[in-house]
Amino acid sequence: MDSITSLSELLSDQRPSSYVEIPGALGSTFGQATLAATLPMSKLFSVYEVDLEVQRNIIPRNLSKLIDYINLYLDNRQPIYFPGIIFSARGAGMYDERSQALRLKPIEKLYVVDGQHRLAAFQRIMETLQSQMARAKDRREYDKMEEIAEKMSRLYSFPISVMIYLDINARQERQLFSDINKLPRKIGGNLAVLRDQRRFYHVMASKLAESPIMSRISVDMFSERGKAPDCLFTYHLLVEILISLFEGRLKAGARNNGYQFAEREVAEHVGLAELYVSRLLDQLPAPAKGELCWSENVQIALALFFHGEAVKTGTFNKYALDYSMRILPHIPWNDIYQGEEKDRLPRRSRIMKAFQFVKSFYDEKHALLIRDTDLFLQAEKPSFGGGLNEEVG
Repeated sequence: MDSITSLSELLSDQRPSSYVEIPGALGSTFGQATLAATLPMSKLFSVYEVDLEVQRNIIPRNLSKLIDYINLYLDNRQPIYFPGIIFSARGAGMYDERSQALRLKPIEKLYVVDGQHRLAAFQRIMETLQSQMARAKDRREYDKMEEIAEKMSRLYSFPISVMIYLDINARQERQLFSDINKLPRKIGGNLAVLRDQRRFYHVMASKLAESPIMSRISVDMFSERGKAPDCLFTYHLLVEILISLFEGRLKAGARNNGYQFAEREVAEHVGLAELYVSRLLDQLPAPAKGELCWSENVQIALALFFHGEAVKTGTFNKYALDYSMRILPHIPWNDIYQGEEKDRLPRRSRIMKAFQFVKSFYDEKHALLIRDTDLFLQAEKPSFGGGLNEEVG
């Protein structure tokens, strides 16, 4: 028997059955050779690797939200959707034209470019199910074992779309990761439709954007990040405004943005949001990009402030909201930021500075500037809304 002198010789002697095959169609993206495919999670688990020099650290909050989303599919059998995951083969593997598949040796891996949190969420759930199965087996809980086995089967067979860059290096991966996560991206109509399967405020944002009251505010509903040049709002800004208005929190602190809710609750909140937008349109200058009052940070700050006024009676009161919004025509918008603060301060600082300015101005001036008190007296009438009465601290 001839001696083997290198690892490459050892790998070359392996039988074809030891290869992992990824069926897919070859193409070209940004001048680079790519392969598009759809794979079950069971196969992805065995072929992907994370290079921490390219990827950021896992963000626990994002991971937790993705786990909750996947559990909708496992526990409630709700359909879920994920955008495609992008990998880099770094020159590994060999594409077989005859079988139209990329063949990877066991030692070869695909490196994650975009989708690390999605994969980590599936991995974490798989490990949790395996632990649950081991405990159920020890306790001889056979019914529970069958339930867990069925979930594991559906998890392993869950299909994920992937795009594999066949021959880019780590530097190009870092640039691609940066571009993907910073530059605006358009999404397909299918994902826009599937937004109705998302969280409470995301569904609200979709319904509000379709309302006739929004006809004067251009909203980019088809971008994941950024917005088209001719649009004033993005879909995600609508989500942030709604969370600020109904919870008095920034998006990261939302507590009621779950997947389980009643249609009646959505309809009630959308009605209140339409009232809020109509008052903005009545009391502010015409929507335009040059108007500071319509800027992203100020709009979130206004929603935070008016939440505090709307819930002073204990629940979200539309009459109190209507009254307090009469201060809008009197606010000196150009006094909010000094010098270059509008451009140089961190985003959260800009939002909170605008919030504090509006709050201080209202506390000092509203008794003199808002003279039509008849509407405020109606605040004792029954209120509407979900009882979200948390205020900004």
